Amino acid sequence: MVKISSRLARIDGPLLLMTLIWGTNYSIVKHAFREMDPQAFNAVRMVIASAVFLSIILGLRRFGRAGRDDVPADDSIASIFHSPARITRRDWLALLGLGTVGHFFYQYFFISGLALTSVANSSLMLAATPVVITLLSAMLGQDRVSPLHWVGAALSLAGIYAVVGHGAALGGGSLRGDLIMFGAVCCWAAYTIGARPLMTRHSPVGVTGVSMTIGTVLYVASLTPHLLQVRWSGISVATWVALVYSALFAMCVAYTIWYAAVREIGNARTSVYSNLIPVVALLTAVTFLGESLGATKAAGAAAVLVGVALTRVGRTKIPIPAEE
Repeated sequence: MVKISSRLARIDGPLLLMTLIWGTNYSIVKHAFREMDPQAFNAVRMVIASAVFLSIILGLRRFGRAGRDDVPADDSIASIFHSPARITRRDWLALLGLGTVGHFFYQYFFISGLALTSVANSSLMLAATPVVITLLSAMLGQDRVSPLHWVGAALSLAGIYAVVGHGAALGGGSLRGDLIMFGAVCCWAAYTIGARPLMTRHSPVGVTGVSMTIGTVLYVASLTPHLLQVRWSGISVATWVALVYSALFAMCVAYTIWYAAVREIGNARTSVYSNLIPVVALLTAVTFLGESLGATKAAGAAAVLVGVALTRVGRTKIPIPAEE
């Protein structure tokens, strides 16, 4: 029990960093859209993120092999993942599916939705992610979800509504963006659950990097016309900084934290931390944009935090056996 509690405590810090990165990323990306086509912006940041991941993977392959007897000298694919497990044909099919759903379709829906609706509505839609992941995980037998977990999830969603949903226009001109963003939620839930079996045998860096590279190739190939229409000389330094920040932190760092946590504490507990993202977005707006923080929103933020705490107890992760 002490060992498990220590492991959970170690993952809390990185998860909170992840929520900080993703919570601030909304406004950073949205601001960059003023100068750059949304899909072109996303294509470039995906290329940057994929290049970073591949560089890390190749570095692990080159420097991580020394002194390791668990990786056969002739198994270059296994060494790329820095893992003793061999990469099977089924693994490659899974990676292709993850890259298509979790990077190509998710990124397309996320950017399209964010461009069409507000940051508040976007974060509200994505707040449904833990519920979708929990439902799918329970249906697939990957998580045992206790009544206390459901109470925590419901309380967190109620807090989300108080923070960003109260008075938000879910219809009208933003309805299309809201629906597209919900499509992103479904893609992210499928990606999270689909990646977990691979994470039991391979590193989060390897799985994320390779699947992201697959998704990036599909993304750039499909959206090349958007890239050709950009007037690159007119892009300001601030937008380039935003692009690089979003690529390195929102995609590289945060993605790795997400899947390291999925492997350690399961889908449901990890996904609940996404409920903190709208709170971070709100606090960022109050601090840097001068928006007001009323009693209702403050109470909603507190409800989110309590809900997250409740979901950290009373749930058992079902181990996934390694595939042979």
